[in-house]
Amino acid sequence: MTPQTEPVSHRNDALRAARLRVGWRSADAAADHLTRHGVRLLADPHFTVSARTWRRWEGSRPGWPSQETSIVLHDALGLWPEDLGFSVPPGWIRPEHHQEDYGKREFASVTTAALVPGPTAPQHVDPALIGYFQEQLEGHYRADMFLGPHDLIGTVSAQYQLIDKLVRSARGDTRRGLLRVGAAYAALVGWLYQDAGDLGAACFWRGITQEIATRSRDAHLIGYALVNTAQVRTDLGDGHGVIDLCEAALDDADRLVPKVRIMALQQQAHGASLTGDRSAVDRLIDTADGLLGRVDDDLPWGNACRRTPGYLEVQRATCYGRLRLGRETVVLWEQVLAAVPSTARRDRGVYLARHATAAAAAREPDHAVEIAREAVTIAAETRSARMCRELVALERAMQPWHDAPVGQELAGLLAPVTEGS
Repeated sequence: MTPQTEPVSHRNDALRAARLRVGWRSADAAADHLTRHGVRLLADPHFTVSARTWRRWEGSRPGWPSQETSIVLHDALGLWPEDLGFSVPPGWIRPEHHQEDYGKREFASVTTAALVPGPTAPQHVDPALIGYFQEQLEGHYRADMFLGPHDLIGTVSAQYQLIDKLVRSARGDTRRGLLRVGAAYAALVGWLYQDAGDLGAACFWRGITQEIATRSRDAHLIGYALVNTAQVRTDLGDGHGVIDLCEAALDDADRLVPKVRIMALQQQAHGASLTGDRSAVDRLIDTADGLLGRVDDDLPWGNACRRTPGYLEVQRATCYGRLRLGRETVVLWEQVLAAVPSTARRDRGVYLARHATAAAAAREPDHAVEIAREAVTIAAETRSARMCRELVALERAMQPWHDAPVGQELAGLLAPVTEGS
């Protein structure tokens, strides 16, 4: 018996039998089939089950899959985890008993702040409230860098609800000012949901952002809202959709402040990277770089190009990673990370995960694992789904060393944060 082979009596025969019954002849085939089944069932392009995870499930300590994964297993194999040899945790209730109510509650929790029926009782709205909400917004941006999305979604969406209520009573310039700041709040809620991995909720709030921006008649905000929607399309891997939205934002570029043009150009570069067009990536980011020195507006939203050290090189490195440029990407991430302050913890974690994936693509597995250690620590603290997706991408990039000691080391490192991702 080899060190990696368990005695037959200690295997999870229930899961193995179910796998063989549906024609999945190996753990690798099962992981591939279940991943594709989950992507279709959940409409989530990021759902992944690795072959390593499946092998552990068929071992003596299979653990317990996430509820989402449990639903996919049941749909694919016709059995719930407790019938597939998994150890049932206390308080487990099969999703079939509450899935419909859960879905309704989830939809309500996403939409409550944005879909408040009216009219509301009229009230006096002081113009000074515009400045108050703008100051609060800057604080939320800073808190997001420290905390990640989960602790802020409730707070920011509740403030959006208050702004929406005030808009219904406000008049003239006060009303237009509140609409502008409301669009910025809606955009932040959409981003928080996107970072938390809920693309459905992110799309809903991107739509609210577009509506409020259009009502404000502010060309800059309308362009900003289009770029926000393009961000979701980037996460969905729809390069052409990203390009369409960014080109729409830039249709009347001369009317836009440089900051919005920079945002649209760099996001369009992400779309170009998804379609494999390196020359367009460099051209778009270089064009955006030429506008950085002209950013001088006092708008309270969309200031990542001011706040983030090496902002455009971060975008370039991310695009290069998608294009699998190997060593070029590694060198660029090294330069970027040298300038990232310790206070930007969540962003640093994302960059480290991308850096590690680039090292794996450059066939430097030991370097990749070394980089990943800090990223895993930050992912566990911030619970950023975006960061976890980057670590899943790293796991895929390390597949050539799956059975080597360095691969085993990475698997143990990633297990606490990527299980069920």
